[in-house]
Amino acid sequence: MAPPDPSAQPPNPGTRTGPLVDEATVVAAARAGDRLAFSRLMEHYQSACYGLAWRLIGDRDLAADATQDAFIHAYDHIGGYRGGIFRSWLLRITANASYDILRRAQRRPTSTLPDPEAGEAELADPFAADPVAEAGRAELYRALDAALQFLPEDQRIAVVLSDVYGMDYHEVAAATASALGTVKSRIHRGRLRLRELLADYRELIGS
Repeated sequence: MAPPDPSAQPPNPGTRTGPLVDEATVVAAARAGDRLAFSRLMEHYQSACYGLAWRLIGDRDLAADATQDAFIHAYDHIGGYRGGIFRSWLLRITANASYDILRRAQRRPTSTLPDPEAGEAELADPFAADPVAEAGRAELYRALDAALQFLPEDQRIAVVLSDVYGMDYHEVAAATASALGTVKSRIHRGRLRLRELLADYRELIGS
């Protein structure tokens, strides 16, 4: 399976990839060794996993590597999947793969964020309820991605897992091999710093 296109921007933080139709059946088939079923799962969640890795690492190529590592790990260990939300299970694996790459690199990512003005402009959605509001949210998401890169690595990872991808404190602690209290502290400090960095966007944030 080809890795995600490293030149693409990650999906909007506000966009959540829902489960497949009959996902439980597809997962069961994948656990039984059906490679086609496994490929369907990976294709469905590829964008979400790459988006998570990109936000945690901040480097397109390394994010693609982390996503590929996560898929390989998922394939090797899907037999041990014991139920629950498959998306959360896969995102935890992706977070671990991203965290491993960051630890190996032992440096803060230095690559620049994708230029939101680069490439062809997207066509406006004629069915959008409020195009102005949609544009404002898109601007906020770009600002959020940029602001996240200014957080210390440990805070950025914790905040992204918690507030962007919806993991609870225990899941974040497991994904980062950190104590629960440490995770809570990182998220709290990271949120405070993001509020400062996004002060000009308070109307869009709603605080």
